[in-house]
Amino acid sequence: MAGDDRVDAERLVLRLEALGRFLRLVDPYLPDSSLVAAHTLVERAGNRLSLSRDHTVVALAGSTGSGKSSLFNALARLKLSPVGVRRPTTGVAHACVWGPLEPANRLLDWVGVLPRHRFMRESALDGDDEAAMRGLVLLDLPDFDSVERGHRLEVDRLLGLVDLIVWVVDPQKYGDRILHQAYLSQFRSHAAVTVVVLNQADRLSTQDTELVLEDLKRLLSEDGLAEAPVLATSAKQPGMLNELRGSLETTVAERQAALRRVTGDLDAVSEPLTAMIGPPAAEDEVDRATVRQLTDALAASAGVGAVADASAAAYRHRAAAATGWPLTRGLRRLRPDPLRRLHLDTKSADTEPAETGAVSTDIVPRTSLPEADAAQKSAVGLAVRAVSSRAAAPLPEVWKPALADAARSRSADLPDALDRAIGTTDLGLKKAPLWWRAVGALHWLLLAAAVFGLGWLVAGYVIRILGLPELDNPTVGDVPMPGLLLVGGLLLGVLLSLIMRPAVEWGARRARKRAERRLRASVNEVGREYVVAPVREVLNAYAQAREALSTVRS
Repeated sequence: MAGDDRVDAERLVLRLEALGRFLRLVDPYLPDSSLVAAHTLVERAGNRLSLSRDHTVVALAGSTGSGKSSLFNALARLKLSPVGVRRPTTGVAHACVWGPLEPANRLLDWVGVLPRHRFMRESALDGDDEAAMRGLVLLDLPDFDSVERGHRLEVDRLLGLVDLIVWVVDPQKYGDRILHQAYLSQFRSHAAVTVVVLNQADRLSTQDTELVLEDLKRLLSEDGLAEAPVLATSAKQPGMLNELRGSLETTVAERQAALRRVTGDLDAVSEPLTAMIGPPAAEDEVDRATVRQLTDALAASAGVGAVADASAAAYRHRAAAATGWPLTRGLRRLRPDPLRRLHLDTKSADTEPAETGAVSTDIVPRTSLPEADAAQKSAVGLAVRAVSSRAAAPLPEVWKPALADAARSRSADLPDALDRAIGTTDLGLKKAPLWWRAVGALHWLLLAAAVFGLGWLVAGYVIRILGLPELDNPTVGDVPMPGLLLVGGLLLGVLLSLIMRPAVEWGARRARKRAERRLRASVNEVGREYVVAPVREVLNAYAQAREALSTVRS
């Protein structure tokens, strides 16, 4: 019997669990059609291993006229399966159980053999003659080339459930194309649980039997089953069954066939799965340049440039209102604030939550920024595709649709998220700089000096009209003090305003850069949350699936 190495049941269970973990990880991302066989195996192998391990299910499979049923009856030494010249002969599977029937019934229920087609081989009359076969469940399958389609489907179903398959061929049709292409070559991973018997060998001479066996072994080697045992049998010559019977006795005694079958299934199923898992994903799957491209596109779409310009304009507006000539400040305040006109920066510092960790229940209003145009939307789409393409570059082709879908999965929410991010970003204009206050106080002081000088002059003029003694007007050089205060206060106020203009412009440029930097940071967070994070979820699933598959393949 092929496969002398014993299978560690615990290790096999770990491999099955790893396959189940692999499927749970990749199910949301890979095509269902590529995973059907693996899902079927997980369910089927779990059921088989949970049922009786004391029984070994062996199926006799073959084509019409190969003598399966005769071989089945000869091994059982009883006429249990119908044999005849009409085709198809065997329409349903028959089972012969060596040992008590009751313990094998659950296994036969799972296999799908009807109760009326189940037979118990041993009896008190046998003594210990059949003891070596105790635990064997032998099935006689329908013909795989039956003209009845239902028979062929039943064969295909049962071949996926049994522990060991004995392929029965005859000297006339051992090279049948359907047998080798549709069946034997598909079991190349199951050489350890495959036996091929040349039945009806009694019709051949010894020399011809050897020639046919050699040719059959050649065909099996081409099928990938070079290690499968090849035996010559005859249902009419009991002595020609000894080798097959001994092979079955060894298989039953080892209690390894079910484990080897599942191992072969795992190897067969995991082989195509390896094509879905390639090299490990890079630590930084989405590089900085790609994220920067995404941020640039989102920033343009969200109107970051317009908000940055509005921040600079708001800085000038507020600086002029705070540091301008006091007599014209009121006129400045009548003009709309550029940021508040966009429904931005509407909260003052004293409206923030007072306690650390306090949850603000304020509703963020929508901004009045214009909607992104077609070119900006197209740029965002290209940037999103660039993220998925960059992440998918080192991965197998089958993962690219999943990564593309992940990158686009929250695209519909991007406009609202960007608007909310712009609306909640602190642009750094909530607190007025201290120098604004100092300049504003100095303006008021100069205005007060000019008003005082004007009042002084008016008072002197009134006194002269009334004929009262004139006030003593000190002079600075040849200039009277009241006139100096009036003219000096006005001129110095105008001069201070002119001096402050470069400072305000410098501050506006800084305000624009600061606002743009903070806005881009907010937009970057939106891009990472709504585009990059879903892509990284897929990549994390890929990495974990890769690890699980390595356990399956070990």
